[in-house]
Amino acid sequence: MKEAILALFQQHPQLAVGISLGLSIIVAVLGLVPSVFITAANLLFFGFWNGTLLSFLGETLGAAVAFFLYRSGFKKASQNGFEKFPRLKKLLEAKGREAFLLILSLRLIPFVPSGLVTFAAAVGNTSVAVFLLASSLGKIPALLLEAYSVYAVAQASWQGSVILALAACFILYRLLKSRKKK
Repeated sequence: MKEAILALFQQHPQLAVGISLGLSIIVAVLGLVPSVFITAANLLFFGFWNGTLLSFLGETLGAAVAFFLYRSGFKKASQNGFEKFPRLKKLLEAKGREAFLLILSLRLIPFVPSGLVTFAAAVGNTSVAVFLLASSLGKIPALLLEAYSVYAVAQASWQGSVILALAACFILYRLLKSRKKK
């Protein structure tokens, strides 16, 4: 996937920023598709800092667009679907400072799907301003960690090898844990 995005950037370098932002919006609206492929292509094409900044802008813009779409299309239909996610359910009723802190904390946890946080905030009582501020601030550390990880793996450094090993251990742990539950 990263290679396809990178090839698209290389074929249309004058449109690469717009393509990246557009793909980020699509990924955010879909909600469960990982953005790591876009981040990787951004880093390789634009360099580490420019690619990280572009990824941050894309994720922030994507979250805003997804928030507005979810709020307009799903608010009434989805009030009962959060029983399995107590923190997200709490976010449905949260306002102001409480909503800000919940969104910020959920964005800081790397394995909480971004789309679920956006969806819960959008169908709940969170204001647009609180969502955008908390979501953007929460994305900064997570995106820096993702960018560094992708960069280290792409450079085939020893840090990249450690990151891959840790990711493999985490995936193995999650698989074994889910099998035990069944």
